[in-house]
Amino acid sequence: MAAPGDVGADLSAPPPVDAETLEHFVGRVLRAVGLPDGDADKVARLIVTADLQGADGHGVFRLPQYVRRIRAGGINVRPRIQVVRQSGATALVDGDNGMGHLAVSFAAERAIEIATETGIAWVGVRRGNHAGPASLYAAMPVEQDQIGIYFAIGNANHLAPWGGVEPLLSTNPIAIAVPAGECPPVVLDMATSVVSFGTIKSYAKRNEPMPPGWMIDKHGEPLLDPTRADEGLLLPLGGYKGYGLSLMITFLAGVLNGAAFGRDVVDFNHDDVTPTNTGQAIAAIDIAHFREPGSFKAAVDEFVTELARSRTLPNVRAVRVPGERTHRTFKQRSREGIPLSAALRSELDELAGSLGLERLPAA
Repeated sequence: MAAPGDVGADLSAPPPVDAETLEHFVGRVLRAVGLPDGDADKVARLIVTADLQGADGHGVFRLPQYVRRIRAGGINVRPRIQVVRQSGATALVDGDNGMGHLAVSFAAERAIEIATETGIAWVGVRRGNHAGPASLYAAMPVEQDQIGIYFAIGNANHLAPWGGVEPLLSTNPIAIAVPAGECPPVVLDMATSVVSFGTIKSYAKRNEPMPPGWMIDKHGEPLLDPTRADEGLLLPLGGYKGYGLSLMITFLAGVLNGAAFGRDVVDFNHDDVTPTNTGQAIAAIDIAHFREPGSFKAAVDEFVTELARSRTLPNVRAVRVPGERTHRTFKQRSREGIPLSAALRSELDELAGSLGLERLPAA
């Protein structure tokens, strides 16, 4: 069964694009709209990594939107990203309204540094922007034998408080990444809604109806047409529990950092000019401060293997763990290329033409 957001086989779709080719293309586009070389390369790498992982609603799909906001003055292409407050194991990063990928990766790097010294770190971000899938940043500490935890305020309110009809909350994602040994890292990446709004946009791009249970209209009736998503509300994950999670992440990533929340959240899908003041937070836990990392990772492997071998329901082939599909998709797309819909290819071709750049190669 395909997970939400997965792209099935489409015989009419263009051939997949090699990741390196796509990364060079994204970098050229970002340079053309004013990002310095190093920043353009870093953002391009993170965008394409999102696509490699299968986060199709948060990768190159978002590039035209980023460019539109940059051209309109909504994003600062030469930000001065800096730590504006630090005390002990905590820090606050000001993203200076730059690309969210730059601000959050800067915060993740700072969290790793602090956690290496103190054992644990919490770094908040204010004045950031959309930064792609949460797993990108939660996974960064894993490379240093640390556990990563990431929270963010979404870039548009599509979620109502439980029992309400006014969109005062966003999808507010959370990601947790745990290093393993022989097994891939265990990486949970989830919106606090049933699906992310990026997934809805991907369905609209492919002209596919949504399954019931993702969205409702403001009368409480099911909404299945993704092109009418702005008329409806995303449903919270697990009912009132998802609402509670979204609310608490609002406090952790928004209120605590002095970032936008509630009515002040800017819908970056429709407003290209206003700075979003997006709030994010990342925590890092250094395993070596608790136990020997090798033994920890071996214990993770042991339990993941035990889960995989455990008995299943009659219609289930095997028990899986978070991040397993992502790891498999990354390997497949690294080998075979990244699939792009015909509509997205056309949009990228148009973007390249508007900037006087070469299009992506046909194959």
